[in-house]
Amino acid sequence: MTSRRDFLRQTFGGAGVMFCACGAAHEAEAQWLGAPDIRHHHLPAMIGGKRVRSIDMHAHCYFAPALIAMFGQVEGHTPPVKGVPEHFIPASDTAAVQARLKAMDTMGVDLAVLSSNPFWYTADRERSQKVVRIHNDALAELTAAHPDRFAGFAGLSLQHPDLAVQELEDAVRKGLKGAAIGGHVEGMDFSDPSLHPVWAKAQALDVPLFIHPISPPELDKRFKGNGWLSNTIGNPLDTTIALEHLIMQGTLDRFPDLKIIAAHGGGYLPSYAERMDHPCYVSPTSCDASIKLKMRPTDYLKKIYYDVLVFSPEALRHLIAEVGVSQLVLGTDAPIPWEEYPLDLIYRSKFLTDKQRRAIIHDTAAKLLKLA
Repeated sequence: MTSRRDFLRQTFGGAGVMFCACGAAHEAEAQWLGAPDIRHHHLPAMIGGKRVRSIDMHAHCYFAPALIAMFGQVEGHTPPVKGVPEHFIPASDTAAVQARLKAMDTMGVDLAVLSSNPFWYTADRERSQKVVRIHNDALAELTAAHPDRFAGFAGLSLQHPDLAVQELEDAVRKGLKGAAIGGHVEGMDFSDPSLHPVWAKAQALDVPLFIHPISPPELDKRFKGNGWLSNTIGNPLDTTIALEHLIMQGTLDRFPDLKIIAAHGGGYLPSYAERMDHPCYVSPTSCDASIKLKMRPTDYLKKIYYDVLVFSPEALRHLIAEVGVSQLVLGTDAPIPWEEYPLDLIYRSKFLTDKQRRAIIHDTAAKLLKLA
């Protein structure tokens, strides 16, 4: 069974540093950026004088009964983040729901697509099925109670692919919009053939899969030290590896209509994308001659979707240059305060047209979620 330490590492990417880092988010800005508040606070979303409904595709929540089913307890499984509501927002807890809605209003977020980082991948079939059922039912209840403010990505038992197929089908039937998956399944990459039935089901249902990374545990030792490296480096690295395998192993050729959303701007891959077009020329023996990709590796990046949790206009400009503005959606990582004013980045990026701003803030996400 997953230990408390493993859960915290997988879920938050290095909880030890989390205790001293997140509570000081604003102080860190003051220390490193020169001012305690550098945001412009563009609220609410307005484009061309018209109100736009903003959609955050990357927000988190957890449900106590699911944690109890997995670990036997809840205490210790919520990160100590100051100034924002806790992760636990069951539909029955009116105060918790209102607190999260207030936080969303402060951020300028109209609709949050909630998901949980999977903490059940080590569980046996029976336990995982129970945990995921509790989680998905609670998430479905919450989103049904507040359909104008919350949507949800289901959890899946990817370590038991046949079970995950049924869970995805059940979740969509209950109103959830797709599924959130980790960057790997206990070291197994998403190109593994055992997972093909899950991707086939997602493609058939025409629902997106949101990849949220799990920091690679084999690098835990090197991630120790100042700076929360297990999250700062480990999480984007995990997404990078996950996408590389999906592309280079031909998985995206096998499932050409699969809709993938990658957290944190796709990790490091878009920042050095063209390098993956060259390895099979430089070192043919390092490539599988039986895998014949239908496009250049970099072309697949333009079929994947990404949140814009990249922090600066220049980073956003480069991401658009590599993947296209049509592939981008808002993402905050709430309630972890990585980006407390997500609209600011969109408005500070002066190279964006109003049409492009609207696409990132609303249109692309609404299309993926099949919202009216």
